[in-house]
Amino acid sequence: MPPAQKKRITITDIAQMAGTSKTTVSFYLNGHTDRMSEETRRRIEGAIRKTDYQPNPLARGMNAKSTKLIGVIIGDVTNEFSNRFVKGVGSVADHEGYRLLICSSNYDSEAEHSYIDRLIALGVDGFIVQPTAQFKAIAESIEAAGKKLVFFDSKLYDFASNWVKTDNYEAAYQAIEHCVACGYQRFLLVAAAPQLLSSRIERFSGFVDALQKAELPFSELEIGPSSVDIESVREFLRAHIDGETPTLVFAPNCWALPDIYVAMREFYPLMPDKVGLVGFDNFDWAGVAFPSVSSIEQPAFEEGREACRILLDLIANDDDEKVHRVLSCKTKWRGTIMSAPEDA
Repeated sequence: MPPAQKKRITITDIAQMAGTSKTTVSFYLNGHTDRMSEETRRRIEGAIRKTDYQPNPLARGMNAKSTKLIGVIIGDVTNEFSNRFVKGVGSVADHEGYRLLICSSNYDSEAEHSYIDRLIALGVDGFIVQPTAQFKAIAESIEAAGKKLVFFDSKLYDFASNWVKTDNYEAAYQAIEHCVACGYQRFLLVAAAPQLLSSRIERFSGFVDALQKAELPFSELEIGPSSVDIESVREFLRAHIDGETPTLVFAPNCWALPDIYVAMREFYPLMPDKVGLVGFDNFDWAGVAFPSVSSIEQPAFEEGREACRILLDLIANDDDEKVHRVLSCKTKWRGTIMSAPEDA
């Protein structure tokens, strides 16, 4: 038979052993003993020592003005961008004595709302959120609860907010302009619908504007908001890649790039002269894949640090002025793009 599970000692047990109330024990645990008799202190201390009682830090924090907890809601916690971002947030939070509660919404607004409600109930001091397009109402509920909020990666164009993001438009525009100079003549966009998310709108606009300047058309395949149907992408590519016209595929959603790369497998032998590919992030595998993948890399770690700095400053100063930060991206040109004349 399995060993009997040891009963967890609670504050109620300590109060009963010490012959006092839970409130008095709570005062003792939080250092408020100035009005407590020496005898009561000794009884509580003895009960704690005898049972090796360990207070629940979350329960204690919920009764305090600050829990030193930050709620972080990520669209997809499994991708490399999110990992670097969370490490950036954590590097600042740890230094300031905060801990993170991390949730993955999978870009689902209902899941997002559920996490928000639970984190508010837990008493987090503030939120750092990678928003879905339906986040406006949820953001308003955060503000109604008196919590500070910082968006990252995207902002909502119809909602005043604090945010930190990257120069998506300039990065996409310059990357596509470079690909035009490389000699690509046909352009394909495989992306999720922009909706109201600034990162998607800006990357799409940078792509379109660069092609309009060059007077080149493009074809587009819209993928789901959080997943890729690889077979649909493969069929789209087959319909638009003839093996003769230099064709560039632009994949602006970092979470979709791995699946799009897999869908392009039959075109690897045509890379980079007849078929090119540019995506966002994924530098953990993009440089070692074969052919290696050209990608626009966001400073995700620094973005996380900035988001946490902004949030902690808002919490400390209770300031209503909106704070914005824009960080620069860099493009790493690898095996999926042929050289431009100026690179030769």
